[in-house]
Amino acid sequence: MRSRLEWRKARVIDTRTIAEDVRAVTFAVEGLSVGFDPGSHTNIKVQINGEPAIRTYTVIPGQPGTLSIAAKLHPNSRGGSAFIWQLQPGDDTELTEPENRFELSWRASRYLLIAGGIGITPIYGMAKALASRGKTLRLAYAAKSRQQMAFLDELAALLDERLQVFAQDDGETLDLDAEFAALPPDGEAYICGPLGLLEAARQAWQRGGRSMSRLRYEVFGDNGRFAEQAFDVEVAELGTRVRVRADQSMLDVLLEAGVGMVFDCRRGECGLCAVNIVEADGVIDHRDVFFSEAERQENSRMCACVSRACGGRIVIDTGYRGELAAAE
Repeated sequence: MRSRLEWRKARVIDTRTIAEDVRAVTFAVEGLSVGFDPGSHTNIKVQINGEPAIRTYTVIPGQPGTLSIAAKLHPNSRGGSAFIWQLQPGDDTELTEPENRFELSWRASRYLLIAGGIGITPIYGMAKALASRGKTLRLAYAAKSRQQMAFLDELAALLDERLQVFAQDDGETLDLDAEFAALPPDGEAYICGPLGLLEAARQAWQRGGRSMSRLRYEVFGDNGRFAEQAFDVEVAELGTRVRVRADQSMLDVLLEAGVGMVFDCRRGECGLCAVNIVEADGVIDHRDVFFSEAERQENSRMCACVSRACGGRIVIDTGYRGELAAAE
């Protein structure tokens, strides 16, 4: 299964710094369909070390005929945020039509929105949409400092007491158990942020005995526990060996090498690209939200789109037998 990407020519028409290390970029997009739902994302063609690559960013509300994104300049970036930061008005690239796998249900009696750092990008659009429809909501916004909080002033004006800020530098701590306990049984939570926040939220939600269908979350593909390193991959059933650079995903390198892969989300959420780990020299940096923490600790499988090896060599089995299945 592969996402059908509808590419559109795009030109940068505006760039601005909206928080510490956060840059918003607006594109005029050729043939763009009208409107998109909050939580939608777009793919963008970038250049990393002179090589073409694709990165994914949340689409933030903007003017008709345009798409806007906000990128945080990560110190351990694989190169995508650095590319976005160097864009200037007049630069050309290509974007895809927005698609959404982080949708609001519009069925809840109350909505709890939680953003960690640059995870505010989809939550910002959700807050605006919910407020415009008069829905009952609360937004808990956590980051290292207020200076790093994009859209803070606008959200404060829009939500007033429905917004609460948790700045680590000010000693403010987000209490997930308390936040979830305040939700009615038919309330829903939508969370975007670092992997640690999402794992903690999932555990707290389960401790409260709540239905997992009412917890929605989105993760960043580059927020692992370790800085990106190059590593070698051997595909056991094919004898194929490839090198994954620090600025590449294992999935992309395998596809370029002609290895048959099943994939869809490219964000560690759907699990379709998961491969079996036959052998590994070192630590596996699991960056998905598909597997449970117990499954990650087993180190028997990994999502090829986001997870990585911390250097060294791994041997995998993709489990994909495309040609054999076709022959049967």
